[in-house]
Amino acid sequence: MLNTILSWNPILQAALATLFTWSITAIGAALVYFFKTIHKNIMDGMLGFAGGVMIAASFFSLIAPAITMAENLHLIPWLITFLGFFSGGLLLFIGDKVYDIYEKRNPRKEGESERASLKRCFMLISSITLHNIPEGMAVGVAFGSVIYGLNGATVAAAWTLALGIGLQNFPEGTAVSMPLRREGFSRNKSFFLGQLSGIVEPIAGIIGAILVMKVQVLLPFLLSFAAGAMVYVVVEELIPESQTNQKKDLMALFTLIGFSIMMILDIGLG
Repeated sequence: MLNTILSWNPILQAALATLFTWSITAIGAALVYFFKTIHKNIMDGMLGFAGGVMIAASFFSLIAPAITMAENLHLIPWLITFLGFFSGGLLLFIGDKVYDIYEKRNPRKEGESERASLKRCFMLISSITLHNIPEGMAVGVAFGSVIYGLNGATVAAAWTLALGIGLQNFPEGTAVSMPLRREGFSRNKSFFLGQLSGIVEPIAGIIGAILVMKVQVLLPFLLSFAAGAMVYVVVEELIPESQTNQKKDLMALFTLIGFSIMMILDIGLG
């Protein structure tokens, strides 16, 4: 079975590998089903945990690889990462302001029941999805590079990268579904949106494998772009919201735990 898969066209292998990374995201999102009651302390802790995961992923999964890729492609690392990082944060900043304008023009009617924070949910889903696009492309590029024999690329190295990214996606799926549940979404909808943030990886992976020669140049910018979007969400929404809890020190500890787990996965899996 394994030998059969390894004999496939690298583009088909890229599709299978990124379907694997998406499935791990779905498994992480499925943790939402194990919480029968929604206690504020637990959900604020999950927000802090999500913030830690996203901060770690923004550096270890995105900025650091972007710097290395930019150097290998003979680009200017600090310029590419700055442009990408700032653009990613700026995009969500603009989206934030557009949403505020929409709310002012469409105010809630007096007596209307309080609705979930759509802005926070949208920003969270958007940032994780943006983060998954360049990761999917990175896997696709790894398999596509085998076709062209770039930089001594091998199928084994490509599958190792896919395994590493897949395991990293587990806490990311949880980082989306649990905060959505906190905002009042049903378990089914929280899971659906949580796993949906990872479905872009197979699409991006196939595109990356097909356009490997051109996509390689874009990857440093895309990785940094996703990092900027993630950091903006963490600073603007996740950590401030988790710190509304009376046990602020405990919520901060959850942030450290989230960061540590993601850091270990990133460094340990390369």
